[in-house]
Amino acid sequence: MTERTGVVTFRGNPVTLLGPEIAVGDQAPDFTALATDMRPVRFSELGGTRVISVVPSLETPVCDLQTRRFNESVTQLGEATVLTMSVDLPFAQARWCGAAGVQGVQTLSDHRDVSFGLAYGVLIKEFRLLSRAVFVVDATGTVVHAEYVPEVGQEPNFDAAIVAAQGAETARTTEGRAA
Repeated sequence: MTERTGVVTFRGNPVTLLGPEIAVGDQAPDFTALATDMRPVRFSELGGTRVISVVPSLETPVCDLQTRRFNESVTQLGEATVLTMSVDLPFAQARWCGAAGVQGVQTLSDHRDVSFGLAYGVLIKEFRLLSRAVFVVDATGTVVHAEYVPEVGQEPNFDAAIVAAQGAETARTTEGRAA
């Protein structure tokens, strides 16, 4: 298992990320996570443009803000699927979404086997939490945006992720019309 240090801090302290670093141009690794109804969801079966917003826990202020912000942006992203990944239990994710009125983002739980965290190199070894990150994957399965936020308590670059997702959606719909 690849261990990466010096990439991310948690409250100013360096932590170890498990798994490879995913970069723009890479094929997006597949993973399986749990929906709020405990149903396994395989990433490769979703298709289309996918935005993966990664948070340590929905129950914290920055994670709450990040998820709400992407939920508000869904209407700007065409048919893109927006996922929020955390190791929160599916029941906690469902409760949070209901209380927050979040309906445009699909939450997926990586708590069972951290398949996503290990595949995308965001699992924090010291805490078994996911590090804050954002990935955008186009319809061909290629990563078109990858951001590992350097301090877990900081917000990601929302605008860059949204622009990347819009670009991937534009390319997908343009190719669809040309076919």
